[in-house]
Formats: sequence, C-alpha cells, structure tokens
Amino acid sequence: MKTIHNLVVSFLAVSACCALAQSQTAPSDDFKASRLNQPGQEYPQVNSQGYVRFRIQAPQAQSVTVTLGGRGGTPLTKGADGAWTGTTAGPMDEGFHYYHLSIDGGVFNDPGTLNFYGSTRWESGIEIPAHDEDFYALKAVPHGQVQQILFPSKTNGAAVFKTAYVYTPPDYQKSGRKRYPVLYLQHGWGEDEHAWWNQGRANLIMDNLIAEGKAKPFIVVMAYGQTNEAFRPGAGTRPAAGQRPNFNDMIARTGFESTLTDDLIPYVDANFRTQADQKHRAMAGLSMGGMETHMIALKRLDLFSDIGLFSGGVVTPDDVKNAQGFKDKVKVVFCSCGSRENPAAINANHVALEKIGIKNTVYVSPNTAHEFLTWRRSLYQFAPLLFQ
Repeated sequence: MKTIHNLVVSFLAVSACCALAQSQTAPSDDFKASRLNQPGQEYPQVNSQGYVRFRIQAPQAQSVTVTLGGRGGTPLTKGADGAWTGTTAGPMDEGFHYYHLSIDGGVFNDPGTLNFYGSTRWESGIEIPAHDEDFYALKAVPHGQVQQILFPSKTNGAAVFKTAYVYTPPDYQKSGRKRYPVLYLQHGWGEDEHAWWNQGRANLIMDNLIAEGKAKPFIVVMAYGQTNEAFRPGAGTRPAAGQRPNFNDMIARTGFESTLTDDLIPYVDANFRTQADQKHRAMAGLSMGGMETHMIALKRLDLFSDIGLFSGGVVTPDDVKNAQGFKDKVKVVFCSCGSRENPAAINANHVALEKIGIKNTVYVSPNTAHEFLTWRRSLYQFAPLLFQ
C-alpha cells in the first residue's frame, strides 16, 4: 500500500500539475481567452476540448517553451512578427493548473495571465473549465468574507507577526453573539496561505454548500503551514534517489505545530466568535498539508475532532491504536485522492478501519491526479460531514 511518504514523493517527482493527456484528435478551433487572463489579454486561450494555446511576444528570443503538466513542455514557434505561438499536444485535465515559460533557459511567468503562489514561487495559472464546476462557481447566493489576519507568534523564539486568511460564513456579521465551529485548512508543498481561497475556491465552495443547506456554517482558517521550510537548511534536505525522506521529522522541525496550537488557534478563538472546544474544531489539508494534519491532529486529539486528508495519506489502524482516546474523540475521518493517484490504497485502508469499528469516508475524484480539482472536490465532499 502506498504510504503518506510515497504519495508526496510522487507529487514532488511529477509536480503539482497534471500530465498532458495523450490525444490523436486535432484541437477544435473554438479557442477563447482563459478566464484567468490579465484584463484585456487575449492569450492564453482554452478550447472546448481542454487544449491550451499560447502567444508570447519575445522577438529577440531563440527558444520559448511552456511548462504546463508533468511530461515535458510545449515548444512554441516564432512567427514573422516576433511572436511565439503553440498549442498543447493534448487536452489538459479539467480544473486549475500552474505553468511557466522557459525563454532561452530562463524561467518567466506569462504576462497574459494572473499569478498564483505554487512550487515555492508565483507561477502563471490557467483554468480548464470543468463539467462539474457549478459547485465552486461564483453565484448569486449570500457570500461570506475572506479577511487577512496578522497574528503574533513566538515560534522558534523570535516574536513576529504571521499571516493567515479567515473565511467567515455569510451570516457571521448579522448573527449577533452566535458562535461557529472552525476548520483549519492547510495547503500543500510549494504553496502558502493564499492557495485555498485563491486557486482552491474554498470560500465559493462553502458559500454554495451553505446556500444549498448541505453544510453547516463554520469558519475556515487558512494559514501558511511552513511546508516550504521542510527542504530548506536546518529542516532537512531532499533525499537521494531511491531514498524516502522522514517527512514527519522534517515537518516537526519547521515549527508549524507550535505556530498552530500555541499561536494561531488561541488568536482565532480570542478574535472571532468560535465554539472554542475540541468537538467544534477540525483540521484538513491537501498533499503535504494532509501530512501535517495527520501528524498534528492525531497528536492533539484534545484540540481536533474531525480529520481530512486530501491526497495526503490515510489514518491507519495503527494510528487508531496509538492515538489515545481516538474512538471517543474523533468524529470524522475522511481520506481522498484523484483516480489517477492511488485509490486502491485509500479504499483498502477504508475497509481496514471499518473492520476495527472506525467509521470513515473515502472519496476518489474521477479523472484527476494530484491537482486542485481533486482537492476542490474533496473539500466539497468533506465539508458537509463536519460538526453534525
């Protein structure tokens, strides 16, 4: 069975984006500007099949390639006007993807589109319309607020202010003294506190679920999980080929557990109308953020009652055995992945947990890999289970 570590090593090996699908069908000529383009920019474009077309002005360049997906790049061809154009060899998976340009060996963002923090840098982003995108669409429903907070932290000794984003549900401002449960929702490696509400559409997913009566209103806190520190000096190095890194040790040395439990949670409980107890507090994360959730939540069952791992491993029978009071304290166990990841592993683990009397939910996102549509769908499936 693929472990948490194997899942993340696979992610690091192939990047956060999906691989280009192989297709022998010529792209149809119904290309339109991507919905994530900068104002007034015509390129990049996406057609109804999911192909992407690029046009880059670089008249002095000798070579331009677009890195979009995990199996090499899309070479562009220079025209007489000095513009480089090209189309992906096949359609992309539905949903959001990071990409960048390689121009004469240098790495650049596409000036035609918006930037999103991923792969430890601000990258270009593109959205391939999904057939089921209605659940994260911007609709005429009551909307919550996403606000930035600066909370004091003494982790690693020095007193500093750190950034997080907090989603409050649509009725928060008008509900007087009403208090709300809280989900602490973590991004993956290479990303930061912008990821879930920006490329993940978490606030719109929650707005739509609440409007449809499918989920209870609750607060969502999205903080930088310090995942990117795991491979920097002092926190460990990338493993040699064939070696499996000790991610738990690397995550522990980043100090995020202390940031979360000693700094962030007390700040949120003091400054928002929360139900500040274990049964009204959940933690979830995608990829390496799922690993953080696994490590921290199982250790701190005095703080968290619900656990969600999105492409971030599983809660095993041994975890249940080793976490004191698990059966009494944990109400929701949720594990998910894309159908092109390793669904057999989470399905087998689901059966193993059921055999020892642990109710748990498994979700496999159809036709996706280690990518944001998998995680958007995972949140959509996870949120209705919380705080019931």
